[in-house]
Parts: sequence; structure tokens; C-alpha cells
Amino acid sequence: MTDTPISPQTQQFSVLDDGMNFHTRKWVKPEDLNANGTLFGGALLRWVDEEAAIYAMLQMGNHRAVTKKISEINFVASAVQGDMIEMGLKATRFGRTSLTMRAEVRNMITRAVILSIDEIVFVSLGEDGKPQPHGYSDITYKRDRLPTR
Repeated sequence: MTDTPISPQTQQFSVLDDGMNFHTRKWVKPEDLNANGTLFGGALLRWVDEEAAIYAMLQMGNHRAVTKKISEINFVASAVQGDMIEMGLKATRFGRTSLTMRAEVRNMITRAVILSIDEIVFVSLGEDGKPQPHGYSDITYKRDRLPTR
């Protein structure tokens, strides 16, 4: 690894380079395309929201984590059939009942950033459907916060 900054357009895909701490990859298939033959933004946002939900559930230890807010979504590139994309999430803040994270999606073939989202907020809910304190303030990579029913 070098000390030279890497351009966002040619960024290497590793946790060490980008600070992201959760990665999922998807293969762009025909059913993911729009009429232009490129990745449909709605499909991509569904994938991001699902991955963010899983990440939030694991970090807050609660399977009742719901999306509260997704800030401005900046689409800067796309993908075509056969491309592989990588989604990265990073927790940026723990609130009493919430977790805030940022997201970035990149095309692993072209190495272009496809989209970035500065703020995605999830809230931990109790059985009554109301916000419930999760009791955490740090990121974990252990399975001890795996939600149970």
C-alpha cells in the first residue's frame, strides 16, 4: 500500500483504503437494468437499503431496525449487465435509539464510484413499534449483537 492519495475514480477496493467496514458485492443481471440498458437506480437503492438494514440490525442488536432517513443520493456513474458492484457502509454516529451511517457503491470493473450517500439513519424499535434505546456506542465485528427473537 502506498501513502499516495488514490483518486475516487480509481480507488482500490479494500477496507483499509476507504474506511468502509462492511462490503457486499452484487452482479448486475438483466432484471436489474433500466430502459437505457444500465443499472436501474431503484434496484441499486433497494440493495443499499437492505444492506444498511442488516448492518444496523447487527450493530444495534435488534431485528426491529427501520430506515428513518436517507439523505441526498448522488449518482455519479452507472453499471451495465455483467458488471460487479461493491457496496460499502460505515457507521458514523450512534444515537440513543439510532445509528447513522454513510454509503458508497462502486463498480468493481470500471473502478468508478456509482453513488454516495452521506447519511442513512436507522432507528431501533421495541415490540410496540416505538423507538427503543439500543445501548451501544461503538462498532462491533463480533456476532454477540446478532438479533434474536
